[in-house]
Amino acid sequence: MAKVAFIGLGVMGYRMAGHLAKRGGHELTVFNRTAVKAEKWVAEHGGKAAATPRAAAEGADFIFTCVGNDDDLRSVTIGTAGAFAGMKKGAIYIDNTTVSATVARELYAAAKDKGCGSLDAPVSGGQAGAESGQLTVMAGGDRETFDRAKPVIDCYARMVGLMGPAGAGQLTKMVNQICIAGAVQGLAEGIHFAKKAGLDIEQVIGVISKGAAQSWQMENRHKTMAAGKFDFGFAVDWMRKDLAISLEEARKNGSKLPLAALIDQFYAEVQAMGGRRWDTSSLIARLDRD
Repeated sequence: MAKVAFIGLGVMGYRMAGHLAKRGGHELTVFNRTAVKAEKWVAEHGGKAAATPRAAAEGADFIFTCVGNDDDLRSVTIGTAGAFAGMKKGAIYIDNTTVSATVARELYAAAKDKGCGSLDAPVSGGQAGAESGQLTVMAGGDRETFDRAKPVIDCYARMVGLMGPAGAGQLTKMVNQICIAGAVQGLAEGIHFAKKAGLDIEQVIGVISKGAAQSWQMENRHKTMAAGKFDFGFAVDWMRKDLAISLEEARKNGSKLPLAALIDQFYAEVQAMGGRRWDTSSLIARLDRD
């Protein structure tokens, strides 16, 4: 059992922290900007709530963050009230937020200056994966730090891989989001076409899902997409944030992402339709509108 701090109890973090407490048996101190959520988590899982990220991190062996974006992450780690001010020497910092590789490398350097380890460890699997403790984790950092942290991360993951040095976890998550965007758009167009052609959607999916067209999106989202229901996971606002990170990195490394850039604009249309909080499968909504 380790002493663990968990900072950020949103849709993902709330459940991930729960697995660390119940499945891992770790002693948790949690922090959330909305204190009532931290108090609710403690009432449900035990442990204690802290008034600041620094207070949460004090004495912890492992410090996790799962917040919104680069600015949110810096606000809970850097500064006099930030987690890094409270970290003890030898502690390991693990960030599960999807952010830029730039901030991941910044925090790695800051942790190293304090004699601490650091992993950028974004996750994939959405709310369902967080609830079941079956997330995929892509880590960037040092092998020794990874080997120490992996048994703890395993509490909420089915797959944890070290992808390379600091920033490599975030770069891998960018690849993940680029691939997902293309898969969702392809499925949206396929279902839209099948509707217009007068085909039975279930019959079509029942056949093509056993061939080369099969995907996680097809297996898990075709029913709700065909029904026009989009309240089942990762929100459009967050996907646009992630695609923006990917497109910015592409500008830096010279890679070409024409499809990702196009789908990002399609998601902008969904936002304009009122779908900011719809899940990412809502790409079909812009095709089905009259």
